[in-house]
This record gives sequence, C-alpha cells and structure tokens, in this order.
Amino acid sequence: QVPLIESGGGLVQAGGSLRLSCAASGITFSDYAMGWFRQAPGKEREFVALISRSGSITYYADSAKGRFTISRDNTRNTVALQMNSLKPEDTAVYYCAADKSAVGTTTWGRYDYWGQGTQVTVSS
Repeated sequence: QVPLIESGGGLVQAGGSLRLSCAASGITFSDYAMGWFRQAPGKEREFVALISRSGSITYYADSAKGRFTISRDNTRNTVALQMNSLKPEDTAVYYCAADKSAVGTTTWGRYDYWGQGTQVTVSS
C-alpha cells in the first residue's frame, strides 16, 4: 500500500492556479517532514518545497518562491501545494514525499516514502 497519494493535478493555462493535495495513510504523519518535488520529461527530479513536521518551517526552490505555498494539516494527514501564476515551465509530474526528520531536506534521495505523482500541464 502506497502511503502517499497525490491529487489535484490537471491542465491549466499560463497564469492560472492549481492546488495539489497529498493524503498520507499508514504512517504517523506528524513524525515526517514533507516535501514536493517535480520531474519534467527528460529532466531530473527537482525540489519544489518542503514543510517541517510541525509546519512552522517552510522552504522553497527559487522557481517556486512567491508563487507556490506549501501547507499541512496534521489532523487530516494531508499536505498541500497551492500553485499560482503558473508558467509553462512548471509542467511536470509532481510528487509528494515524506522524510522522517524534523525539518526535511531538498535532497530527494533522503525521503522515505513517495507518492505516485500527479501530472501538471500548463499551456501557453
């Protein structure tokens, strides 16, 4: 059973918004920092945003700063990524990931669990 399931991807025009959600099950969600990563065709997986276990610390890739917001609800075992002012270069499969640490990391290889991904396509 995959402990993380993403939803909310889709097709949107440039300048539009999408809200991705990731639901966790089978893990103690509040023990994990959470991250969002993305991978475009032919490119390496890249860090987008992370949030600490408590939600008090967030960190963003330069490409996401000012446009994306990560949040979590430890009572609902969910983490979200609000994406505004989307650009065609944001087109990718977006993954949520769980890292059993307090703060998290930008290094994808250090995460313990991954979702199956959700496609985001931004048209120009």
